[in-house]
Amino acid sequence: MSTEQLSADPHGAKPPAARKRFVPLENNPEVMTSLIHKLGLSPTLSFHDVFSIDEPDLLAIVPRPAHALLLIFPVSSVYEAHRAAEDGPKGEYEGAGEGEPVVWFRQTIGNACGLIGLLHAVCNGGARGEIVPGSDLDNLLAEAIPLNPTNRAELLYNSPALEAAHADAAAGGDTSAPAADERVDLHFVTFVKGADGAMWELDGRRKGPLQRGVLDADEDVLSERALGMGVRRFIEREGEAGGDLRFSLIVLGPSMD
Repeated sequence: MSTEQLSADPHGAKPPAARKRFVPLENNPEVMTSLIHKLGLSPTLSFHDVFSIDEPDLLAIVPRPAHALLLIFPVSSVYEAHRAAEDGPKGEYEGAGEGEPVVWFRQTIGNACGLIGLLHAVCNGGARGEIVPGSDLDNLLAEAIPLNPTNRAELLYNSPALEAAHADAAAGGDTSAPAADERVDLHFVTFVKGADGAMWELDGRRKGPLQRGVLDADEDVLSERALGMGVRRFIEREGEAGGDLRFSLIVLGPSMD
């Protein structure tokens, strides 16, 4: 999938018409990097394309450690059926406070799954320690941690700094941005290594964070085991059921400058 695709809400995830909607972000590492730096992540980290998870030479050029892996894909009926089946028996996640292994944000803003994916990437794992003290992102995270998911979502919804930074990023892509009310069927899922050493799948339209397995201390989210728990599992499930196999990947890792 081209890095010039757009991220937005998939079918069935649209909030009520009266709720706020953002212009979808372009799936472009430069755009994503600009947004997180504007919010307050250190310039020592940036987003990078991942061109292959199967060819060692292409995987070797990705800067490591990989703090977060973002999977972007067109929502299919196969994915929706899996999501409904896995989430069905679960209760709504109500975690809050410093004891959480990961910080999870529920999405209530239309067309904001790209933004939620970025927040999941920078507020967890090794990237969290690279947030600039006193920045908008630092202040937002400090306010969010004690809150339950409902109140966290409202915090994001009502953040002028977040809305302004997102608007600048949405206008800065290589392609013409769609209108905020346009239906775009790509979605963002983030994989991070939590404080507990587990790999977590974070998606703002699920019922909460999903633990996919435990990683060793020297394994990051691009390690073979992490890929098997996350991206490869996703691809295999889609392929076996005849789903849509178009996808793209970007990773948050050390800047190359």
